[in-house]
Amino acid sequence: MKRVDTIARVRWAFHVQGWSMKRIARELHVSRNTVRKILRTDETDFTYEREHQPMPRIGPWQAEVDRFLAANEGKPSRERLTMIRIYEEVRALGYEGSYDAVRRYAKTWSKARGSAAAEAYVPLYYAPGEAYQFDWSHEIVLIGGVTTTVKVAHVRLCHSRMMFARAYMRESQEMVFDAHERAFAFFKGACTRGIYDNMKTAVEAVFIGKERLYNRRFLQMCSHYLVQPVACTPASGWEKGQVENQVGLVRERFFTPRLRVKSLDELNVWLLDKCIAYAKAHKHPERSDQMIWQMFEAERATLVPYVGPFDGFHSVPASVSKMCLVRFDNNKYSVISTAVGRPVEVHAYAEKIVIRQNGVVVAEHPRCFGRNETVYDPWHYVPVLARKPGALRNGAPFQNWVLPAAMAGVRRKLKSVSDGDRQMVAILGCVAGDGIVAVEAACQEALVQGVFSAPVIINILARSRDHTPPPLLLTPTALRLTHEPVADCARYDSLRRTSRYGTHPGSGTDGNPQTLRDAQCL
Repeated sequence: MKRVDTIARVRWAFHVQGWSMKRIARELHVSRNTVRKILRTDETDFTYEREHQPMPRIGPWQAEVDRFLAANEGKPSRERLTMIRIYEEVRALGYEGSYDAVRRYAKTWSKARGSAAAEAYVPLYYAPGEAYQFDWSHEIVLIGGVTTTVKVAHVRLCHSRMMFARAYMRESQEMVFDAHERAFAFFKGACTRGIYDNMKTAVEAVFIGKERLYNRRFLQMCSHYLVQPVACTPASGWEKGQVENQVGLVRERFFTPRLRVKSLDELNVWLLDKCIAYAKAHKHPERSDQMIWQMFEAERATLVPYVGPFDGFHSVPASVSKMCLVRFDNNKYSVISTAVGRPVEVHAYAEKIVIRQNGVVVAEHPRCFGRNETVYDPWHYVPVLARKPGALRNGAPFQNWVLPAAMAGVRRKLKSVSDGDRQMVAILGCVAGDGIVAVEAACQEALVQGVFSAPVIINILARSRDHTPPPLLLTPTALRLTHEPVADCARYDSLRRTSRYGTHPGSGTDGNPQTLRDAQCL
């Protein structure tokens, strides 16, 4: 088939230059029949389409091949027949052609079916408060000057198109719980249905159709917020197309160019402000007379009321080492010394780690997202110092320990004393019973008085421990005096010494029997 430039040259030579068809064929090296066809039709382009494709071998067996291919489509991938098996089945029915013919026909059949399915879509409608969509994305930012890949959780209300985004350092289950809690707190409610992909933090097993085996803790969260989870078909992102579009929008508008922030908290505050600003500045795609924020305000009344935060932790059993440390997520966290030797349960939240033993909290730390880092709480090791006071000076948990000002001043002064570590350990041991505020006040009073020894501080704590007056003792009625005695000290000045030979002058007695008895008593 001649190209359009050849056709143009033929037409130009005949209509403008006035050449004959013979000369055109000779000069342009084109057959006379082609020149005649170009000039008679006045077309500027010619296309050739085969009206009928001959299939001498596979033609009579197309229906059988179609039947095998259609049956394959409705089966799981493990149960589908391979092309070799389909070829063998058709051969058994009498087909005498080659395997390549079957393979080419199957490829053409699949392409036609795919084109037919991709040509048209059905627009979806979601009622107010009916559904939301959830998804994750990975973005690169500079946090404190360090290039970091953060995981961004996206939540989108399907009716109003209101979006919510929050960044995390992990994509684990506790982050899923925290993202839902913060999104529903921002929306002031939840939808009755949540649309997810088959993420491992929510779905444990995928069955035929929409049937799923959900994670137990994930179902607890959905029950808490009265949400019914719905999982998409695997590798079918269009089933939650709104949040998929949100991922691209947030990446293009919020994370380009690369963001520079000081901390993850600053990034999340900035993201929330950007989501609100975008909703107030852009119109709803289906209701061009209203902004997204106005549609969101109207949808809020139809949401399931927010019932408060879900206790969203991921529980992992662990053991306590002799160093009072528990290992979790490639990092170590200290626990109280009394927990050594018994198993504990680590409750991992999005921003903190809580360690429990028999239901009692034995440690709580801010979560660390580095690797091979150790997080100490020096107070966990204070009971150990009672037996090993020398560890206060060189112990790793006590390096750079920030104590209250007065306690730190006492510690500095005790460093010059021979038994200063032992005395400081005694002072620290009082915190468990009296509280750090009382011990700080006692240390401050001791410093004002110019002393800083442990006995003085413990004495101050004992004196300030109880300010209530002693209780009054009530005298029983039987022991009360009828006539209370009257004190008369002058009577004793007149006493005289008395013996069996009589009364001696100057003895201080006057011979009165009562006076004599008093003198004998003396």
